[in-house]
Amino acid sequence: MNSLISCCKLLSTRVNNVYMFGGYLSRGMAQTIDDYKIKWTRPVKIPSIDPRQTGDLGIEVSVKSTDIKNFYQNSKELQDADEIVKKMFTLAFQPKRESRNLEREKVIGLVKRHVCDRGSAEVRLAAMTSEIQYLQKYMEKHPKNVKTKVFLKELIDKRKKLLGHLRTWDYRRFEWLLEHLNLIYVAQPEAPGPVSRKNALRQLTKNYCDGIIQQKLNAFKAELKEQQKIFFAQKVKNLEYILEEEKKYGLEPTVTQEQIDAARQRVEELSKEIE
Repeated sequence: MNSLISCCKLLSTRVNNVYMFGGYLSRGMAQTIDDYKIKWTRPVKIPSIDPRQTGDLGIEVSVKSTDIKNFYQNSKELQDADEIVKKMFTLAFQPKRESRNLEREKVIGLVKRHVCDRGSAEVRLAAMTSEIQYLQKYMEKHPKNVKTKVFLKELIDKRKKLLGHLRTWDYRRFEWLLEHLNLIYVAQPEAPGPVSRKNALRQLTKNYCDGIIQQKLNAFKAELKEQQKIFFAQKVKNLEYILEEEKKYGLEPTVTQEQIDAARQRVEELSKEIE
């Protein structure tokens, strides 16, 4: 009976040690991942309509209040009209949508193929880009407008799909369009998914282990270069000694001065690499 009680006490002690310390202290290992100085912080979530996600860097298009509304710039009747009439056709006396329309036409003018071009992929993408950038500014002032937010998200997805098609079929025009519209093409990740602490810690642990391996490799490479330097320095001495002895006894030289200079140059190169 006494032996049974002592065995139960010993088993209970071992179980408590495992429960309290996770079985790590007895093996001499770290208790948690914090002991390896690996820390994970959740990244800040950027909305899908944010310019940092959509790649819109902005287009420099000047629209002034003194500009004539769209489709009336070349009107002969307006040019001959009175100053008051001309003033009434400026953007300052027109609804806000007229400024928006004129800005869109100027953006389209950067990429359209000819005067009457209204249906090419470049024109459609330019019109979408102008609309997207206008709505992004609007959402900064009215973030709770859900209807506009949904429309903006759909427009961004539609533009991204059209950009993907253009990238597949005409890459040179795709690059040209990105340059003129000041866009950055943000491709979808291969395996999209929610951010989780577990996967991120696995990746951080892998990076930590890779860093330790790389440190040891760099130290080993430096040690090898130091040994190479010593080897070539000794080689210079040996070659000079052989050359002097052959000249001293009148033998045919087997060592040339070029070989000695090449070995000495190698020593200098290794010294610079080590520094």
